[in-house]
Amino acid sequence: MKITSDHLARGAYIYVRQSTADQVANNHESQRRQYGLADRAQALGWSDVSVIDNDLGRSGSGVSRPGFERLLAAICEGRVGAVFAIEASRLARNGRDWHTLIEFCGLVGTLIVDEDGIYEPRHPNDRLLLGMKGTMSELELSILRARSFEALKQEARRGELFMTVAVGYIRAGRDRIEQDPDLRVREAIALVFARFAEMQSIRQVHLSLRAEQIMLPCVNHRRDEGPVLVWKMPVYNTIHHLLTNPIYAGAYAFGRTGSRTTIENGRKRIVRGFRKERADWDVLILDHHAGYLSWAEFERNLRLIADNANGMGMKARGALRKGELILAGLLRCGHCGRKLHVAYSGRDGNTGRYHCRGAMINHGAGPCISFGSLRVDQAVGAEVKPFRHIRSTATQSGGTSNSRWNRPGLRPGGCSVSTMRSIPIIDLWPASWNGAGMTPSPQSARSSTSWKWRPDNSPTRSAMMNAATSWRWERI
Repeated sequence: MKITSDHLARGAYIYVRQSTADQVANNHESQRRQYGLADRAQALGWSDVSVIDNDLGRSGSGVSRPGFERLLAAICEGRVGAVFAIEASRLARNGRDWHTLIEFCGLVGTLIVDEDGIYEPRHPNDRLLLGMKGTMSELELSILRARSFEALKQEARRGELFMTVAVGYIRAGRDRIEQDPDLRVREAIALVFARFAEMQSIRQVHLSLRAEQIMLPCVNHRRDEGPVLVWKMPVYNTIHHLLTNPIYAGAYAFGRTGSRTTIENGRKRIVRGFRKERADWDVLILDHHAGYLSWAEFERNLRLIADNANGMGMKARGALRKGELILAGLLRCGHCGRKLHVAYSGRDGNTGRYHCRGAMINHGAGPCISFGSLRVDQAVGAEVKPFRHIRSTATQSGGTSNSRWNRPGLRPGGCSVSTMRSIPIIDLWPASWNGAGMTPSPQSARSSTSWKWRPDNSPTRSAMMNAATSWRWERI
């Protein structure tokens, strides 16, 4: 018998997972079977049974799963006598996670139980079977993905695949679309294109529509009601989407966006939604359906938008972005909370400013804040520069002790030092900034932390650049 008193003295953990939100909502039989493993654990002799279901709606292909991490932590602490899952694919769909689980279970003597049997990872034969189960699970996922994606591409090549339908169109059968029969909807969308042909600027179209209180249709996706058409005051992004979506030019396009896979903290992270060049689109079918403008007009609009975004009108394009502001993407507006953007000007294109125009762009409001980068970047650069040597020294020696950081002359102002994976993280609130009228908040931060730079008493924008204004840095 593989189950011993040592196993029963520890707890039994039931791991429950489903890959997508749709499965969570609709595949109740799978959930019933997985939660039912608690009864099997009790029948086998365990009185202490815990259920981990934090990963409902998460893929097992290697993305971050808090429930799985919790399970591994409990195993390493020696609190788990057996791990229950209906099959290997519920525990992991990639080799890294699966073999990590087997290794940890083998080290502390934890059983793995599925519907087929009970496995002891310390036994060579059981370990071999578990390895084969994990390999087959990973292969199965790859095959399913390939088949599903190829089926979608085949349907898209025929112009019959519609995940969603853009505003201004409705489904006409399963594989066709046509213009919305609602005259008000069609006239609103046509007005946007007419205004852009006249004004040749998305921002001017946006401001004119808001000035005249003209609302545009949009679709809200509600879980209980499905897609619902609503009317709202336009924002910049809505108008930009209308003008740049080829569907309004009567074209069918598939594969306009892609995904990138990165590794963060030892886990893969998939970033979706970045735009591809037109030559890289999977499918483009012209004259697929009735459009609101011709394809030639659509391409002209795209050229105008690209030139306007570059600030060059119809001249030759070429962005002047030679500068490199050190706080780009880190500062947030103290008024609206949006991230501050950067802009470069000057003869060489390297004079920078931080500014917030989110409310102005999206809602036609005035700009929140704008200030030059010179004073801020110089203050930050002066404080961070002395730590380059410290970081190098700590890395070479392991970076695990805080004592070496306390040497005189190496900690201007004030700082706290923490270590993670032998890499020191430096958190600064330099005292020297107080002389410039800035009083940062001594809060710890990590490298990915965003900060707010805001005045203490919320003065007017004209007073914000006054050196006498009291400022503070706040971690978000």
